[in-house]
Amino acid sequence: MTVAGKKTPRDRYRAQLRAEVKERAWEQIAAAGATGLSLNAIAKQMGMSGPALYRYFASRDDLITELIRDAYHSLADTIRTAAASGADLTVLGHALRAWALDDPQRYFLIYGTPVPGYQAPDDITAIASEIMEVLLNTAQPTGGSAPGVDAGHRDARLEAHLAQHRQWAADHPAPPAALRRALLFWTRLHGILSLELAGHFTGMGLDPAELYDNELRHLSP
Repeated sequence: MTVAGKKTPRDRYRAQLRAEVKERAWEQIAAAGATGLSLNAIAKQMGMSGPALYRYFASRDDLITELIRDAYHSLADTIRTAAASGADLTVLGHALRAWALDDPQRYFLIYGTPVPGYQAPDDITAIASEIMEVLLNTAQPTGGSAPGVDAGHRDARLEAHLAQHRQWAADHPAPPAALRRALLFWTRLHGILSLELAGHFTGMGLDPAELYDNELRHLSP
């Protein structure tokens, strides 16, 4: 057993084996997507029996949860680190894109097509909410120039809607203008990232980074 916070050889072996399983899982996901993930296939690659591997991950969903948890923690750390330095929406946007480009499979596991039949546990939902909280804090008005009359008129309808439909923002006290900015940041930037990482801009003769930067210029106060 573990004594005074020190890991026993068994603890270390278990941690190492779980880490190797997750590495193999990412390889499978890269080749066939999350729906093709198979614990039995991983066990065979590692020279283990399926039942032996199930002692470390109780099910495929248990393994997927670990991978999603790792991905969300990685993104949350990236966003929190950027925000702690006083980052604005532009800096947060670039941090998000750099994180996504660094590992597209990790990005798609949490923002791609949902795995059929999979339900994320509450702690993962909480991590996602923390990321949105940082974004909402950063999207707060800074006292800069107000939008033009036409832009303000267009935004008013969405802001009125968000003022009545703010469950996604939990208990955050952000005003409607910040809700709008944060929501558009999330939807527009993820839209471009998803298309870019899936290769849909290939052959179009344009730079996705320019599209992304253009959205950031429109979204930043």
